[in-house]
Amino acid sequence: MNIFRNLIGKVWRELSRASPIPYQPRSLILILEDPNATEVVKISTGQLHLVRPGNIRSSRECIYNDAMATIRRVPSAEHNFQLVITRVYEEGDQELLEDEEETDEERVFLISEELEFRTSQTEGEPTLVWRDLQGDVDEFYEFVASGTNAPTKAFFETCMYRAMYERKYKRSADNLREEDVAEFIWKPTAANSKEKGSAKRAPASEGARSSQSSASPSTSDPSLEVIMDEKAELFLWDRDEGYFVREAEVSARIGQRSGAKFSFFLTATSQEGQILAHLITSQMMQRWSPATWSLTWNNVNERGEQSSWCLRFESHESFEDFRAEFTRCAWESLNQTSWDKVKADEKVYVLNSNVEDVEMTVETDDDEEEAVLDELGDEDEEEDEGEESSSLPTSLQEGRNSQLTVGYKGDRSYVVRGDKIGVFRHKPDEVEYVASIANITDMKGKKFDPKNVMLHQQDSKMIVMNTSAPSSLFHLDLERAKIVEEWKIHDNITVDHIAPNTKFSQTTPEQTLVGTSHNALFRIDPRVSGNKLVDSQYKQYTSKNKFSGVTTTASGRLAVASEKGDIRLYDTVGKIAKTALTPLGDPIIGIDVSADGRWIVATTKTYLLLVDVLIGQGKHAGSLGFDRSFPVDAKPMPKRLQLRPEHVAYMNHNISFTPARFNAGEGQEENAIVTSTGQYVIAWDFAKVKRGQMDKYEIKKYEDLVVQDNFRFGDDKEIIVALQNNVLSVNKKNLRKPTRTSLAPERRNTRSHSDIVNTPY
Repeated sequence: MNIFRNLIGKVWRELSRASPIPYQPRSLILILEDPNATEVVKISTGQLHLVRPGNIRSSRECIYNDAMATIRRVPSAEHNFQLVITRVYEEGDQELLEDEEETDEERVFLISEELEFRTSQTEGEPTLVWRDLQGDVDEFYEFVASGTNAPTKAFFETCMYRAMYERKYKRSADNLREEDVAEFIWKPTAANSKEKGSAKRAPASEGARSSQSSASPSTSDPSLEVIMDEKAELFLWDRDEGYFVREAEVSARIGQRSGAKFSFFLTATSQEGQILAHLITSQMMQRWSPATWSLTWNNVNERGEQSSWCLRFESHESFEDFRAEFTRCAWESLNQTSWDKVKADEKVYVLNSNVEDVEMTVETDDDEEEAVLDELGDEDEEEDEGEESSSLPTSLQEGRNSQLTVGYKGDRSYVVRGDKIGVFRHKPDEVEYVASIANITDMKGKKFDPKNVMLHQQDSKMIVMNTSAPSSLFHLDLERAKIVEEWKIHDNITVDHIAPNTKFSQTTPEQTLVGTSHNALFRIDPRVSGNKLVDSQYKQYTSKNKFSGVTTTASGRLAVASEKGDIRLYDTVGKIAKTALTPLGDPIIGIDVSADGRWIVATTKTYLLLVDVLIGQGKHAGSLGFDRSFPVDAKPMPKRLQLRPEHVAYMNHNISFTPARFNAGEGQEENAIVTSTGQYVIAWDFAKVKRGQMDKYEIKKYEDLVVQDNFRFGDDKEIIVALQNNVLSVNKKNLRKPTRTSLAPERRNTRSHSDIVNTPY
């Protein structure tokens, strides 16, 4: 495999860019011409067999005599891939089968380490082997890659391992090392495992089969050790009926696969056998409700289809015991380290972040009125108003929109599309295309695609990043529509994220701003000669912080997030953090703060984390965590904002949030939080959220994918939305309560992304 390591890395990177490469081994097809192609690599000839070693009469069954094997991206789920075995017809054969009611044309398997994938040989022919997760523990599939040479097999095998890596760690495999690959190379495990003592521990049942599961082992698998067992009722969300349907009384269990230190499964087994076995990850979007002693979560099967499940426990004690054990396992799985290393107060922080319906301590005057309105509901189904899109000339219809920034001082919004920036005017209830800043180049005339753009100095400037110059910022003069300056920040420090000096300084002539590298926080002043980093306001940290975002309050306090999931609060640049909030482990991809500094909303892939940083007791009661440290016994309790599992089941889409934002305006109190995922724009009612109603959100679905959205500055109703190929304005009143009708994707042929109409801007 060492021979192909450099080639594999190059091909994998090029696949993500969809640009041609010069190497194509025999029997290997690389799908590179179409940038929307979902297929990564394909072996074009072979046979598929199902092998049952324990069945004497049919120990080897031929499923497809002629077939091809493909590694395919899951379009709706980043970092997820499928192994697809497709039946190949000879000329004329398919026409004969068109009249049949059912045809079995392909088998699809979600690529994960639970497949126990490996390669072998059968009668001198190379083979691909993996477990049948829907069959008995010793059943497996075998693809005989007839005529495939050694380089081709090695390439396909390594692509499988890279896909496993991306699914497990939710990040690109571009820089994968040999030792990283070694983790996914299958090794036989011992047939028996020792039982560890536990009052709740019980042996796994025999002879059960798994179903409806993603990466699910059989409970008869001797390597799955049960570490928690509670009686419960199991429910499955019925999309047609619109409610949870009772499946059975079950033993709800948490199991750990022997030999995999931080790999855990949630299983449910009835008297008839095992019903499900789901790998415990943050992608489950679990919700805990103490009021009903219930756990709800989502699962994605091998075909990428969503289902929503619920366990209702027999008592509050069993619910709390199960929640504590599940939280431990989920945390260990995510952080790949022992829960025992976590401090007691930090464990409380993590546990409380999972609870659903616990009210926050915020007093409001309209609680009674809102409760009445919620009880009555709002069934108003008016026609959508105030939504207009704007389009560009055909000469500018290349690429896709990638970023939106909404103006502060003027009436403009800007959308990045490749090396161009579209300019749009805000009009009542709509946006209007004005112009395009095309062919953006650096000071040497070299084109580049702007990254992390930010408006500056009363919207007269735009600060942009260039991946080819990671230690610099570029000043784009919006009046002259060109880059006029390069600001070198430092010789050895990169600038990865930037933010205004204060939350509203973009509405003023203020020239300084703040920036972060992966482990440093600093102030930038473009007026100083030479490097623009202000030495007296610079703090570098020795640990690998992996900073992923920075935001500021109206008074200039700072909140910095990281890929490790932690949040640090600073009263000024250049000092140590006053407060460090415990990381849950999920990478934070965006962070925002209310103007007064009390509320922080951090975005992860599947949930938003909301934190009230007002110190409630002790000698510093009434202060904020930016200015004082929290008492050890009175740290803030975070709350998750996430979509209800049944709503996700209707959407049938893997949630991947864009950075969430409060509505913003000077002298205006925040009353909404807006984000998006896939084709959906989502807004939470912040007043209700502060009262503990965490699922009070409304949604609007579009035909195209949403790139980014944000409220118009100073307006808590108008939302500017950038789709991949459109820009539009929508009034918040046109978002709807989530229902089957408002959420469910249309039933239509979605064989490729080419069905999406390309109407940029």
